[in-house]
Amino acid sequence: MSHDTAPVTGKSDSDRISVELSERRTGMSFQRTRMSADRTLMSVIRTSLSLISFGFTIFQLFQKLKESEVLGHVGPMRNFGIALVTLGIAMLILGIIYHIQFMLGLRHLRTQMKADGLIHGESSFPVSLTLITAVALLIFGVAAIVGMVFQAGVFG
Repeated sequence: MSHDTAPVTGKSDSDRISVELSERRTGMSFQRTRMSADRTLMSVIRTSLSLISFGFTIFQLFQKLKESEVLGHVGPMRNFGIALVTLGIAMLILGIIYHIQFMLGLRHLRTQMKADGLIHGESSFPVSLTLITAVALLIFGVAAIVGMVFQAGVFG
């Protein structure tokens, strides 16, 4: 009488396939989580860019109106523009810090799960292009605020 028996490990082919699929799904969930964190940072970038550009535009508009002597006292409106740019920069800094902390935690968890054999971890986990863009915008924002406040630099 012939019986199909499982290998010595006690796992059937079906069990091995199920474990393999589970590991792959878990590995893919890390990629989805990473992309979700990038989308969150993109939202921060979008909002910060709006605040920085709108604040800079308000500042420049009232600066030009003062220079052309259309308006005499534009201090409060210029200060409002500076405040918007500062708010955009602060929001961007907090978004970058949050993103870096989240990604480092995610990388640590992924490394730990790979060491425990719970995921393959064969796919790459590259540096976020969104983070690079956020840092570039931060540099742009700081240059804008320096130009606005000190009348110096590229935007002065």
